[in-house]
Amino acid sequence: MLRIGIFGASGYTGQELLRLLLRHPEVRVDVVTSRQYKGQPVADVFPLFVGLTDLEFSDATPEIIAESADLVFLALPHGTSMQFAPAFFRTGKKIIDLSADFRLRSVDAYEQWYGKHGAADLIREAVYGMPELYREAIGRTRFVAVPGCYPTGAILGLAPVLREHWIDTKTIIVDAKSGASGAGREPQTASLFCEVNGGFKAYKIGQHRHTPEMEQELGLLAGVDVTVLFTPHLAPMNRGILSTIYATLEREVTASDLVDLYREHYERDKFVRVYKPGLFPNVSAIRGSNYCDIGLAVDKRTKRVVIVSAVDNLIKGASGAAVQCMNVMCGFPEAAGLDMVGLAP
Repeated sequence: MLRIGIFGASGYTGQELLRLLLRHPEVRVDVVTSRQYKGQPVADVFPLFVGLTDLEFSDATPEIIAESADLVFLALPHGTSMQFAPAFFRTGKKIIDLSADFRLRSVDAYEQWYGKHGAADLIREAVYGMPELYREAIGRTRFVAVPGCYPTGAILGLAPVLREHWIDTKTIIVDAKSGASGAGREPQTASLFCEVNGGFKAYKIGQHRHTPEMEQELGLLAGVDVTVLFTPHLAPMNRGILSTIYATLEREVTASDLVDLYREHYERDKFVRVYKPGLFPNVSAIRGSNYCDIGLAVDKRTKRVVIVSAVDNLIKGASGAAVQCMNVMCGFPEAAGLDMVGLAP
């Protein structure tokens, strides 16, 4: 059994990681950390784990954790992972980081959008953790940077048409709506129940930090620099992201042509489901699962493609993707521990 450590296990992504890993047939979670809940049983803090685990939260150092784990998940805030990743890397263990600290290949881009990077020399060691694009590289590395939730829906939604040069790369618009769990578990006024329930708003227009990540990966797919107009919205739901993506077509195609292209492109990818023409995703269909669902349409009047993608931001957009990467890194079946059906309604 592969021994697992979760460093920073008391947030939503850490909690989701533990939920997924406890049902995984090839691993055993041996250590979970939380400074806030040090010494407390996990099941006391999160009652969903009552009867499922006897683990207690610890505040162990990376060196101590490395003695008990073969692979470590870093479920830490942006700017914090970089403080601990080098120590874990020096131990020779496999690392899967769920923060943004190692997703961007350019230090300058990171510092423009996030702030000073404290472990820039480690960026070149990280592989972007999207198996649908980098399966072989993930299988060879011991350090993975899991994609952000918004970029996951946008990149998977656009990859086929960018690779085949079917769209004008200067016309991409990503209009995305996320549940409140995307803001994390730390209390914030904007994500309080009374602020979210019954509301629906755009935020961080033109300045969301997932923008450079989208542009980086979409540019690599297209082979040219890509600029994206990205507008996120906060929707009155706990989890899920629905992204509606627009771009001008460079050729005449039908919705059926698009579906054929996408199904061929993702034929190896269990967790990307392409809908037939005329059907479009609903977040209720993917909530609680590791799927990315994609629906496709052509607006002939404006000569634009309309791509709708849906992911659960805590699973395919975070912890599920991390487990999927672990499976690829360790030679397990890629779907191990992830064969959940959505929770609709």
